[in-house]
Amino acid sequence: MNALSNLLALPETEKAERGLRHTPAEIAQQPQTWRSTFEVFCRRREEIIGFLGQAGVWAEDPASRPTVLLLGAGTSDYIGQSLTYLLRKLWLCEVTAVPSTDLLTHQQEIILPHRRYLWISFSRSGDSPEGVAVLERALEARPDILHLIVTCNARGRMVRETAGRKQALSICLDDAVNDRGLAMTSSFSNMVVFGQCLAHARDFQRYVNVFENVVQAGKRFLPAAADCGAELSRLPLTKAYMVGSGPLRAVARESALKLLELTAGKTLSMSESALGLRHGPMAALDENTLFICFLSGSPRVQKFELDLLEEICQKGLVRHRIVVAGNGQLFDNASEQELASISAPVLTDDYRPPVDVIFGQLLGLFFSLKWNLQPDTPSPTGAISRVVHNVTIHA
Repeated sequence: MNALSNLLALPETEKAERGLRHTPAEIAQQPQTWRSTFEVFCRRREEIIGFLGQAGVWAEDPASRPTVLLLGAGTSDYIGQSLTYLLRKLWLCEVTAVPSTDLLTHQQEIILPHRRYLWISFSRSGDSPEGVAVLERALEARPDILHLIVTCNARGRMVRETAGRKQALSICLDDAVNDRGLAMTSSFSNMVVFGQCLAHARDFQRYVNVFENVVQAGKRFLPAAADCGAELSRLPLTKAYMVGSGPLRAVARESALKLLELTAGKTLSMSESALGLRHGPMAALDENTLFICFLSGSPRVQKFELDLLEEICQKGLVRHRIVVAGNGQLFDNASEQELASISAPVLTDDYRPPVDVIFGQLLGLFFSLKWNLQPDTPSPTGAISRVVHNVTIHA
């Protein structure tokens, strides 16, 4: 038994009373549900390849390939950020993650006239007001833009708005990953896995073995990450700072958001790139701060991050440092604690986000309980909700 399985074993009445009916199970189910997402992609792969071909992703002339925008709000934006490097590398297209919230307010500045675009929108509910608004405006004003919608809700507005349109393709993942808890957990990692499938749409056999390693790494990581998260929640820590590089910077951002959401801001969390921390944000570190580094597997990038960890130690800036690494390698004096998401062969940074983010989710869960909150509905003031409401869409 580990700290997460202990929560899953609670009587249903106690789960309901403590707000634990959904979130622990949705975190725990992730490696299993990644398989169902993989199967969804396999079933629709030929249709997806055809649509991406229509968008010009693999055009012989690289100059005629589209600019690919990865759209989403909040956690869904971090999905795009975790996939940008992989898609750029494999599609050889200009790929950029753009928050749909930014696109709503500054679409004229972001979207250039006469430029070929493919928009890939990620949305758990498919009902995000900003995401729906930018989609509707683009369908009307720029019918030349193609849209791939990835969602967990077949009844969401984004699916309904694009039904029957030739310039759009909607993909809905299994209803089991349409998280019922407030915080996105399995919906995040499953949409990331689907994005990895997209990246390998035409060389899918290369991804099959990688995917199996992702699943196995997730299974091994869950119990260790749960026990570590539970242990840390017992320490007198009131802040957390998370860093990562490349695609792991998105993991740091999402992990910080999970901790902030699930504790209703009682545990203040921040994130930055590993090298960006020195340029001002390091001022936030103190003895009440938990410092977490999602350590890159790239030997070159890793050197920069280990230098940072050593500097933080020498300056005595924080009480506790955690390294989340993609292998079992030990790093002397790099941290007070190491957590490895081990796979064989070792996953490169591009494929680690669905696994590594589990630690951030579990930190949020156990720190939520530390503050006597209900993880399924952790916002007692109603400051945030499962789906954003009360957004007026101005012309």
